Amino acid sequence: MFTLFVLLLQRLGIILVLAFLLVNVSFFRKLITKKTTKAQIALILIFSIFAVISNLTGVEITQNNTLIQTPFLTGLPQSDSIANTRTLVITVAGIVGGPIVGGVVGFIGGIHRVLQGSFSDYFYIVSSTFVGWTIGLIGKSMKTHNTYPKPWATALLGILAESIQMVFIGIFSGLALVKLIFIPMLLLNSIGAAVFVSILNAYLSNEQQLKAVQTHDVLNLTNKTLPYFRQGLNINSAQKACTIIKRYTNFDAIGITDRVNVLAHVGAGESHHVAGQAVLTDLSKHVIASGETKYAYHKEEIGCPHQGCPLASAIVLPLKVNEKTIGALKMYFTKAERLTSVEENLAKGLASIFSSQLALGLAEEQSKLISDAEIKSLQAQINPHFFFNAINTISALMRTDVDKARTALLQLSTFFRSSLQGVQETEIPLQQEQEHVNSYMSLEQTRFPQKYNVSYNIQADPTVKIPPFCLQVLVENSVKHAFPNRKNGNEIHISVKKEKTSLQVAVTDNGVGIRKDLLKRLGQETIASSTGTGTALANLNRRLIGLYGNESHLQITSTDSGTTIRIMIPLKEA
Repeated sequence: MFTLFVLLLQRLGIILVLAFLLVNVSFFRKLITKKTTKAQIALILIFSIFAVISNLTGVEITQNNTLIQTPFLTGLPQSDSIANTRTLVITVAGIVGGPIVGGVVGFIGGIHRVLQGSFSDYFYIVSSTFVGWTIGLIGKSMKTHNTYPKPWATALLGILAESIQMVFIGIFSGLALVKLIFIPMLLLNSIGAAVFVSILNAYLSNEQQLKAVQTHDVLNLTNKTLPYFRQGLNINSAQKACTIIKRYTNFDAIGITDRVNVLAHVGAGESHHVAGQAVLTDLSKHVIASGETKYAYHKEEIGCPHQGCPLASAIVLPLKVNEKTIGALKMYFTKAERLTSVEENLAKGLASIFSSQLALGLAEEQSKLISDAEIKSLQAQINPHFFFNAINTISALMRTDVDKARTALLQLSTFFRSSLQGVQETEIPLQQEQEHVNSYMSLEQTRFPQKYNVSYNIQADPTVKIPPFCLQVLVENSVKHAFPNRKNGNEIHISVKKEKTSLQVAVTDNGVGIRKDLLKRLGQETIASSTGTGTALANLNRRLIGLYGNESHLQITSTDSGTTIRIMIPLKEA
């Protein structure tokens, strides 16, 4: 019995060495944390190989209880038996993978044992399957979050598994064999199972500690990246953010892109992943197009066309704002095996945090732009020059036409009231904006009779919502800039048409048009000129993009015979 104990101890050492090596393989570490069908199949294959190895390295026991050692026990006479560590493997498979994995591994191990014994002892198929299924059920109930049973509990499960196996052996092979192998196999398989699971628990415990350390680092990281991501995605903010991320993580390279270009790349491969150039890797292009996180465990999966690129594995995650992918966060290793589930979870968390920071920055920018645009738009309408011109016109009319003066004063009152109401809202009914335009044009036409002719083509519900001042700013732009030194025949046409999912708003004039060198800049920036700065159009354009996205930007077309400015507004009914 002692000799058998020593021989089995040697076999146990082989299994535990393999177990230690297995835990250090990232692929296996990912499997034990996943609960997918693919993971179960992979675990079944791995533990089945272990079960076969246990059968092959077993100790042959003859009919006379003589022990025979061979390097690999590929077959034995029907009268002989084997003492091995198969039950240990089945026990661990059930604890790690649950009843399905344990049961299937037991079934495969039992079949191999029957084939090994020249198709004798069929009871091993039933006994091994029953052991795997039973231990899997019990182990599943004892498992806590990411932690397997403690060593003493695992040892008890090993004793239970071996006891069940001994009952079957005693019934079908006799008690004499049980007396010889029971104590050595019971002790070694139970201790071996406890050691095997302890190795797994040690890894999981270290992973939890690493996560705690990473959490602390992540808090510092997010605190330091917040000022830059709040600025939005640009080359400067991305470069600073990448430098900080690399400093606080173990990745060999960090990159950030928008939807088209690389904004920053810090670390390995920065010689050819250059800011301002188009995105190179197929992996990044796919993430930006699909909005899904992708992992590359081999250099070929990254798809970098540059020969000699040192990047060997990667995590590429979409950066999203309002469910729209605006760029990608890329994290690289120069060694493929360094990409583990810990890094994957860290990357997912960082991408979510950075997306939130970008959304926060965008929301702040939109709020500021909307507020500034509305205030500046309001100020542009009630500037002292306009106010005094209106007052002087009304004062002159009071001497010649009191009724007309009274009407002009009411229009001025309506204009100021509409302006104040517009500042308080981000959207107002079309009818209210039209009244605001009417009051403005009424005052202008009072000052310059017969100079302007305003016409409407409204093919939309008057209650549909549009941003305040959008029509008024466009009409005022025509009044100020389209008709220099022209006393009459100045036409301004306002069109509002309802399309499938949007509202098309257009203001057209028959003025002198806009110079080509100014056309591309108009609405994008402030332009110094003798008649104005273009601030109102630039503010309006930014306000529209902030509210509805790039699809609603100002569309300006101009010729020598006039100018048309269009806006597409997503349709909202009051």
